[in-house]
Amino acid sequence: MRIGTPLSPSATRVMLLGSGELGKEVIIELQRLGVEVIAVDRYPNAPGHQVAHRAHVIDMTDGDALRQVIEQERPHLIVPEIEALATDTLAEIENEGIAEVIPSARATQLTMDRAGIRQFAAEELHLKTSRYAFASNPNELRMQINRGIGYPCIVKPVMSSSGKGQSVVHNADEVRDAWDFAMESGRVNRGAVIVEEFVHFDFEITLLTVRALGPSGEIETFFCDPIGHVQRDGDYIESWQPHRMSISALAQAQEIGKAVTERLGGRGVFGVELFIKGDQVWFSEVSPRPHDTGMVTMVTQSQSEFALHARALLGLPISTHLLRHGASAVIYGGVEAQGIVYEGLEDALLVPETQIRLFGKPEAHVKRRMGVVLANANTVEEARSRAREAVSKIRALAAETAE
Repeated sequence: MRIGTPLSPSATRVMLLGSGELGKEVIIELQRLGVEVIAVDRYPNAPGHQVAHRAHVIDMTDGDALRQVIEQERPHLIVPEIEALATDTLAEIENEGIAEVIPSARATQLTMDRAGIRQFAAEELHLKTSRYAFASNPNELRMQINRGIGYPCIVKPVMSSSGKGQSVVHNADEVRDAWDFAMESGRVNRGAVIVEEFVHFDFEITLLTVRALGPSGEIETFFCDPIGHVQRDGDYIESWQPHRMSISALAQAQEIGKAVTERLGGRGVFGVELFIKGDQVWFSEVSPRPHDTGMVTMVTQSQSEFALHARALLGLPISTHLLRHGASAVIYGGVEAQGIVYEGLEDALLVPETQIRLFGKPEAHVKRRMGVVLANANTVEEARSRAREAVSKIRALAAETAE
């Protein structure tokens, strides 16, 4: 792999489609390797916009607008970071040889659609998954639940991520609210939901699976230590690494991660989500990019998930070596306001071995993720305690209130 000089004719250009907090960290890692980065998002001053060489604001579900910005910038690599994309246009761009999509246009199309990836995993790869069905209206949703999914169950938009639009339905009276919530809160409204059997698992993990250049000179599969996490209302609120699990369950998890990512192809980091009960492992979802729960790797690994993604997509060797136990805890907006201010950072950083990442999002919402605290310790339990303690000391305020 040859890398040129940014902002010169020899530049190696990478375009990120979606430039939130995860994309921002990928951009920083790419720039450390001398890459020229173009950040694209649906709103101005997104976190990645603030650090990229150039930024664009477009509706990325508009195929014409997406093609126009790609043809204008002529990136060598395109890195999708969100679901709300005109994936058919990306496939055309790749087929025409204009740019390479990471991990591939096909992988992007499959994984951006919960219906597609669930059918791919269960019916093509024959992986163990929870029972599932699809519904295109509330009545059909009730019918699918009554046919065999049963209560409780989980209802999700067919296109979303990070728990957006997801809810647990306990009885028939909650079906309509779950449908409405999925339609309102999904990344893209496709007018359909997936309903899944509720698996009574012991815990769930994210297994960061990396397809990157190996010692053989060929693309190989690598695994990070499993990441445990806690969700509330479908959104992660804390994560930690490593998560303890049986040798048998870990081996099965890695087999699943390898099977899914090898079939999807390409290179880069994949966030493979799995349910674990004893030695049983169920496939849940896969994201073809760094995962929000993986932000903990910024303090646990020699190369964070963002460094791994940058190296892998550039065709460079990687290492998933774990350095220290660690945890992350989410800082929420807590208010509905623009240009908020934060207080208590000095108190938070007095907690031993803590770091803070504020994303710089221009607009806050009560439950919007605005930053994370990262903490290290000799044990996962202590790291989690430190991260939670530090978060409790941080306050987000509307600017006028702070004044």
